[in-house]
Amino acid sequence: MNVGILHPGEMGASLGAALVSAGHTVFWSKAGRSVASAGRAGDDGLRAVESLGELVRTVSVIVSICPPANALEQARAVAGAGFDGLYVDANAVSPETVQMIASTLAGVAEFVDGGVIGPPARRAGTTRLYLSGPRAKDIAALFDGSLVEACAIDGGPAAASTLKMCYAAWTKGSAALLMAVAALARRERLGDVLAREWGLSQPGLAEKLQGTALSTAPKAWRFSDEMAEIATTFREADMPDGFHLAAADIFGRLSGLKNETVTDSETILELLARQ
Repeated sequence: MNVGILHPGEMGASLGAALVSAGHTVFWSKAGRSVASAGRAGDDGLRAVESLGELVRTVSVIVSICPPANALEQARAVAGAGFDGLYVDANAVSPETVQMIASTLAGVAEFVDGGVIGPPARRAGTTRLYLSGPRAKDIAALFDGSLVEACAIDGGPAAASTLKMCYAAWTKGSAALLMAVAALARRERLGDVLAREWGLSQPGLAEKLQGTALSTAPKAWRFSDEMAEIATTFREADMPDGFHLAAADIFGRLSGLKNETVTDSETILELLARQ
């Protein structure tokens, strides 16, 4: 089957590679994409086309995997280009955003909601793509035999995204909290004292802070938007949204480190503490 990936970032390229390994031909649009995207796509066996219009004429399935803030705009562009196949939104967005995307595609293309949990799919057993909606099982079958474990779940058309929001609310939300606590202690000149107390009563937490800060900072620009989507999810469920709005602020303060290689967590905490 011909499948389109929008776009081949680290996660998108790995999903594309999984589909290629499962026997499908995977395309991506070069329009507006970086040299890095082209390199990833080429390395993973994805085939380039010149434009979104050419892509929608070539494929019968499109998998959207882009920053959360761009998900709705991407769906509108695909609908506007006349795509009439099966559209999978695998972005980290709220059920409310899922509903807007589904409405955008209504009467134009079929829609499947998706949510990825885990890192880019480079090792078996690490990455799951949850899918919901009437055609979820059809999309799951496309990944059979690949490094991606695709799981069709019950629970309504936005169930996959809701699950993703619940999962990331803890994993990324707790990362923001940990960094904020450490930054506050540093600002008040209590960092060493807190680290010593952690060593006594919370063994391993100081080491977790180091790993969390270094792995999170280069991607914080994207996590900020994801936290805003999670806040919307809580608010729509009539639950408090303030924690994840604060997490969005924490990650937003690190947005200047986009794609940077930072080797010292103290640099990250200093950046948080002085804003």
